[in-house]
Amino acid sequence: MSPARICSRTACKASAVFTLTYVYRDSTAVLGPLAAYAEPHCYDLCAEHSERLTAPMGWELVRLPVETGSEPSADDLEALADAVREAARPSGAPGAEPVGQGTEIGRRGHLRVLRSEPAGSQPAGAPPVQD
Repeated sequence: MSPARICSRTACKASAVFTLTYVYRDSTAVLGPLAAYAEPHCYDLCAEHSERLTAPMGWELVRLPVETGSEPSADDLEALADAVREAARPSGAPGAEPVGQGTEIGRRGHLRVLRSEPAGSQPAGAPPVQD
């Protein structure tokens, strides 16, 4: 199966370049750039069918502007890289829940209920830690 999406119109095999959605509450049809992924209630249209598109009687057709430069700019890439670095940075915030510290207080099937213990304390019933 080809990764390229084709026009939703019957018997049209042209590549889709626009996505059509309906906002029923506002009686509006919205035609915009091709969505990142196909959704069941959206229609992908080729350039020819998008030009000839008309809205149903009593509805408004909104055509969103299409960006001509599809390549991300250097600023976009730098912002994305900064966001990834920030997310990967460990949080040394005080009061953060310690990893791997907990006491089992219940069980349901294969799931366990754990209660976190404050850092430096030991779980109830655990032998004292000797240095």
